[in-house]
Amino acid sequence: MKIPKRLQPLADEGIIDEVISRLMSGKEADIFIVRCGDSVRCAKVYKDAAKRSFKKAAQYQEGRKVRSGRQARAMEKRSNYGRQQQEEIWQNAEINALSCLAEAGVRVPETFGCFDGVLLMELVTDEAGDVAPRLADVTMSEEQAVEDYTLMMHYIRLMLCAGIVHGDLSEFNVLVDDYGPVIIDLPQAVNAASNNSAQEMFSRDVNNMRRYYGYFAPDLLHTQYDKEMWALFEEGKLKPDSILSGEFEDDAESADVDIVLEEIKAVMKEEQERQERLRDTEEST
Repeated sequence: MKIPKRLQPLADEGIIDEVISRLMSGKEADIFIVRCGDSVRCAKVYKDAAKRSFKKAAQYQEGRKVRSGRQARAMEKRSNYGRQQQEEIWQNAEINALSCLAEAGVRVPETFGCFDGVLLMELVTDEAGDVAPRLADVTMSEEQAVEDYTLMMHYIRLMLCAGIVHGDLSEFNVLVDDYGPVIIDLPQAVNAASNNSAQEMFSRDVNNMRRYYGYFAPDLLHTQYDKEMWALFEEGKLKPDSILSGEFEDDAESADVDIVLEEIKAVMKEEQERQERLRDTEEST
């Protein structure tokens, strides 16, 4: 296919040799399959902020480090330089998170560098060499669901131990190859210790996974890994090899009606956002 404008500089510099096809267009980036020498890889071309549809971006950027006071002031004033720096921080967040999580033992795509808003990374494939499907497009037995859910909770535990919360984890941001789940799409990843919304995002991530795998294995719907892991994290006791039970007892003797209502509203909101993501994905394919 014809080389897209944003990928032309990488072709000119010999970083990529051919653009094979467009894989998908999402809310934050366009994904292309490219050839780099003898390797077939994935090129993630980030969309400009004005074209991104990612909601509440500022909430996700809270707690991210800024290199200098000049950068911080420019970002506050929303100057051209400030917007440029904000974009750089947004894009670097993903490659930094991917590198950190790979080192921590989480299955994520291998990265090969970020060039002018284009992230080159591993193309996750199945045994036949075809692009691996999203978790949302996979059905499984109850036994397989329990096995993969257990593995996913292990990865999420490793992520939290590394101080990272995905922030937008769902069946649409997980690929499944012959070895199990692979976590993708991390530009919105947040620092678990410095973002005020980290606990809320963490619970949403975990419960999205519980809901999806629980569709195939209903017993999983009773697990409380989000509360168990976060409690251990806050106490400084969560370790990569911590033994988790999936059970958690609240200290409160009786349920607070207002809290229950808020949780119900949160679940309804999550489902609405999930449906919106599904529609966005269907419209872009």
